[in-house]
This record gives sequence, structure tokens and C-alpha cells, in this order.
Amino acid sequence: MADTAQNLLSQEVCDKIDQWIAKFPADRKQSAVLPVLHIVQDAHQGWLTTELMDAVANYLEMPRVGVYEVASFYSMFETKPVGRHKICICTNISCLLCGSDGIVDHIKKKLGISWGETTPDGKFSLKQVECLAACGGAPAMQIGRKYYENLTPEKIDIILAELE
Repeated sequence: MADTAQNLLSQEVCDKIDQWIAKFPADRKQSAVLPVLHIVQDAHQGWLTTELMDAVANYLEMPRVGVYEVASFYSMFETKPVGRHKICICTNISCLLCGSDGIVDHIKKKLGISWGETTPDGKFSLKQVECLAACGGAPAMQIGRKYYENLTPEKIDIILAELE
């Protein structure tokens, strides 16, 4: 492991990364980049600094730009600080037709933030996502790794109140 990775990635994180790397041929460990970025992001307040992405690149022995491309392409990765609870709301056609615009308006008003913003207390961030693959339960949102479907303003209020 390179010095940068040693300084930024805890032993626990490295152990988890190694479990993923073991699932791929030895000369293809860069194939683990998606789960590795999840592990590192989860261990660092929900976002990836350039230094953390560099550490991942060093650990996986792949070009830094390859890690940057993955982290910037997929909506589940953040390269700027986010709230403790990142609320991802689908605004694709199925959710839109089922009322996601009203859900979005309700959340924006309730939290006093817009897309890409975080509440002043650092508790919530709001992110627009293209699709959560939950069309049958539209409108849908994701907070952390949990999905919420068939949303209504009343359900939103209960969900938000239950979060620490």
C-alpha cells in the first residue's frame, strides 16, 4: 500500500477493500473501484476528497483519473461535503407522473433548502437523481441505503422526524 493510502485509509477500511479485491483476478483489482469508493466514502462523512480518491487509485494501482471519472459519473458518490442524511429524490418520468414534483416542493419548503444544498445544522442534503429503479413504487426517494416508495407529504414528515 502506498504512503498516501496508509495515511488516509484505516486498517478496517483496508481490510474491507481487500475483501473486495479478492473477488477479482490479481491483475484486475481496479475492477473493485465501485465498492471501494463506497467503503471509503462511508468511512469519511459521506464524501470523497481528492486525496481519498488518490488513495483509492494508489491502493488499486490504477490511474487517478480513472477513479475521478467513476466518482464524478455516478450519483451515489459525493465530492463535496453533504449532510448526515442525503435525501435523493427521483425526478424521472415515472416518479414525476406520480407526483414527485409535489414531494420535492414539500421537502424544499420543510427543510428550507434546494437541490445540492445542506441544512445549516448539517443534518440533511437534497439531491436530484435521475432514476432509483423503483418505478413501481413511485414517487421514490433514497436516504442512505434505504428506499422509500409511494411517498406523500405525510410520509415524508414521518420519515424525516424519525431520522436522528
